[in-house]
Amino acid sequence: MAHILEQTPSSSTGAANLFAAAAAMEDSNGEHADYSSINRATALVSPTEQEYELITSKVRDLMEEGRGETIFELGTGEDTGEVGLTEEELAASVATLKSIADIMDSDCNQLRSKPCEGGKKSVQYLVRQRADIRDFMEIRVAVVGNVDAGKSTLLGVLTHGELDNGRGFARQKLFRHKHEAESGRTSSVGNDILGFDSTGAVVNQPDHGSLDWVKVCENSSKVITFIDLAGHERYLKTTVFGMTGHAPDFGMLMVGANAGIVGMTKEHLGLALALSVPVFVVVTKIDMCPPNVLQETLKLLVKILKSPGCRKVPVMVKTGDDVVLSATNFVSERLCPIFQVSNVTGENMDFLKMFLNLLSTRSPNTDNEPAEFQIDDTYSVPGVGTVVSGTTLRGRIRINDNLLLGPDPLGHFQSIAVKSIHRKRMPVTEVRSGQTASFSLKKVKRSNIRKGMVMVSPAVEPQCCYEFEGEILVLHHPTTISTKYQAMVHCGSIRQTASIIRMSSECLRTGDKAQVLFRFVKHPEYLKEGQRLVFREGRTKAVGNVNKVLPYTPAVVGKEKVKTAAKVSQQQVRGEGKRRQGSTAVSSHVSTVLSSQGPTVVSSQGSTAVSSQGSTVVSSQTSLPAGATTTQSHQTSLPAGATTQSQPGTATSQAASSLQQPAQA
Repeated sequence: MAHILEQTPSSSTGAANLFAAAAAMEDSNGEHADYSSINRATALVSPTEQEYELITSKVRDLMEEGRGETIFELGTGEDTGEVGLTEEELAASVATLKSIADIMDSDCNQLRSKPCEGGKKSVQYLVRQRADIRDFMEIRVAVVGNVDAGKSTLLGVLTHGELDNGRGFARQKLFRHKHEAESGRTSSVGNDILGFDSTGAVVNQPDHGSLDWVKVCENSSKVITFIDLAGHERYLKTTVFGMTGHAPDFGMLMVGANAGIVGMTKEHLGLALALSVPVFVVVTKIDMCPPNVLQETLKLLVKILKSPGCRKVPVMVKTGDDVVLSATNFVSERLCPIFQVSNVTGENMDFLKMFLNLLSTRSPNTDNEPAEFQIDDTYSVPGVGTVVSGTTLRGRIRINDNLLLGPDPLGHFQSIAVKSIHRKRMPVTEVRSGQTASFSLKKVKRSNIRKGMVMVSPAVEPQCCYEFEGEILVLHHPTTISTKYQAMVHCGSIRQTASIIRMSSECLRTGDKAQVLFRFVKHPEYLKEGQRLVFREGRTKAVGNVNKVLPYTPAVVGKEKVKTAAKVSQQQVRGEGKRRQGSTAVSSHVSTVLSSQGPTVVSSQGSTAVSSQGSTVVSSQTSLPAGATTTQSHQTSLPAGATTQSQPGTATSQAASSLQQPAQA
């Protein structure tokens, strides 16, 4: 909801009016009721029946917009400028808000209270719907940072609730592969969850060291999905795919306090900025870092965040009030909270959990539009069949829905049925926009599905494309980029090499911007205008947007035609050998001997053979029909320097070889 704000309030008073102002802007659309009568600070103290209905309607609208939660401010008037409530007024307002929350099966939790003039105060409350067993709000956070910044360790501490021992204890529970556990390096895209209930408490309770995802999801109103990405440079391809294909709402940039901002840290920060993903920073290992080194790291971090490339407002989070302020204003994309935590002592870990609990989703509510689902992974499950996982970009998908899967290598979309749906390993009946899910598909082989394909409603009438136009900005290139240059394009879950057909300028160098026409090298893809793309090859990097898609219409060939055409071609191949051995040696299938000087081959007796288009030179053993002209191999002489050509595997190979030696006249 806070995405409608363009700037960050500089003071706590500005933040106080945040959600009320958001509601007022919604009202101006004319879609909702007129809330001007309840804009005063004391509206909730003793409302009339009509006012009570209006307040209930306003809270419901705010909660729908926030996907099941909102932050409500008590004690601020929008029009009148009143600020603060006395103790009695505050108690009455809280009672009214709680009764409204009960009607909507929600819980109220006080976040912060702020003293005002004259002994009054204003209070912010989090109103969140209670856990529904089959449905929960989901927010995706991509975890990026340099190697050894403590990404996997922090996630192990957050999701399993046990502190680290400083020797890699916490991260062992997260690794998916044997080589990861041995080296301590993440090489794949990992997924971990952290559940919060309606009161904001953490739900994760590991059973005997392992986390039961289904139990967590059933008891959670809100689930944070951490996309654990690789920090090592050799896995940059995987990291870029995680940032584009998994569609994260937020980015968590990890910085080791002792190492500072090194290696891939700037690279990952630049990637998040290029994809317009709001970033917050977590500085780890503060327990083992000398104070002067920590201050140097923080100073450099603030300098980078304030630089012209980032233009962020860094905020050091030290109190609970800082957490609430930064969480409510974070989606405006200008604020960048900085947390300093220790995985061994657990210092400031509660602030980080509180911040994650208050994050609101960025994706707009598009449940009523035609369904669109992007595939980012495929599995073959024994006893179940083909399973695809990915993100629902818009619309709703229910069990037994018929969708179009594609594009295949030829550009076609095929109709498929959804057999079952799972969210975070929990079976559900439907999935809504902005949520990740896994689908079991009927009658589809896993080999026919690849990352980058989509499943869309037939109402979308999808079209694939080979060529598309985009506006790109070159972030880094050692020399120049010109036409026919090829590089890997990441766009959503699409990952394919594309070549540049034409550009608006002659050549591109670091820092240049241009309109570029791309063409995919292998097969067509499903693209939409406005999508973000990352263009990379080695150290070359460029970012941009898709401006125009040039639809590609695949050719439709009937199955029967294809079969008959194949049979005819096979018969022709078989028949050629028989014809060559038959009596009719003069035929179009027998190869021609060509002279390099001219089209005519002359024999020693003066008779002329036919022109090079149709002349046949045969050996002396071949039988010919009566009246046909023969050119005997032992009688023929050629001009000096002439060469003959024969196609391999023809009946005239012997004649051709003998012609190359001049015969006696």
